[in-house]
Amino acid sequence: MSVTKYFVKDASRRLEIDEHLAKELKRAGYSHVELTKSPVGTRVVIYAAKPGMVIGRRGQSIKDLTKLLEQKFNIENRQLSVATIDVPELDPKVIAAQVAMALQRGVHFRRAAYWGIQRVLESGASGVEIVIRGKITTERSRYEKFKAGYLPRVGEPVLKYVKEAVQDIQLKQGLFGIKVRILPPNIDVFDHPVIKAEIPQIAAAISDKPVATETAVASEKATSEPPSIEEKTEDAAPIVIEAKEKQEEVASTQET
Repeated sequence: MSVTKYFVKDASRRLEIDEHLAKELKRAGYSHVELTKSPVGTRVVIYAAKPGMVIGRRGQSIKDLTKLLEQKFNIENRQLSVATIDVPELDPKVIAAQVAMALQRGVHFRRAAYWGIQRVLESGASGVEIVIRGKITTERSRYEKFKAGYLPRVGEPVLKYVKEAVQDIQLKQGLFGIKVRILPPNIDVFDHPVIKAEIPQIAAAISDKPVATETAVASEKATSEPPSIEEKTEDAAPIVIEAKEKQEEVASTQET
């Protein structure tokens, strides 16, 4: 087998495993799976919002998954483990699956979309967009788009930061498609910069400046304040003595 065929076959098998697990673990909030090959065997890590549902009662569900991976996908010496997603609301695959299940239960598509947007924004995301396609209100297929927050459309941020997932579901009206795009929080984009916290040293230097200005203002006030009453009386004493001497001279000239 050539190198190209080997990598194509490996990628197609990974995709088949991901699609199968997404169908089987839809209610568990399945996100994605990681396959890592080692000399000992193949390590399989399943990421889900509810790992308890993946494991099952007394580990029965995870035992069935290990048998399935061995029989259907020929994964030998597998080491299966389950990991929890830190914030399920920031995973577009989880949100798309939840919106699809809401539509399957008969919830109106607008209510399901706004519910998903509210959950994503409450988790701290910068922006979210949900697109629902299918026979929504009439016999003719169309789509409706629901969005909130900031979400870039083109450029490097879209390829680097924006997370995207698509979920299909079969209803009575026909096949519906749900597409979810999420921009995680604290992403610095050129037209939407993030204000970072101040450095402690700069904050301390800024806090010390008003003290110096206060002392300078106090010194200026001290120089600009008018003299006190005692200083005024001491300065006015010579003037009073000169006035008395002039009155005595005037009185002596009148006597003569």
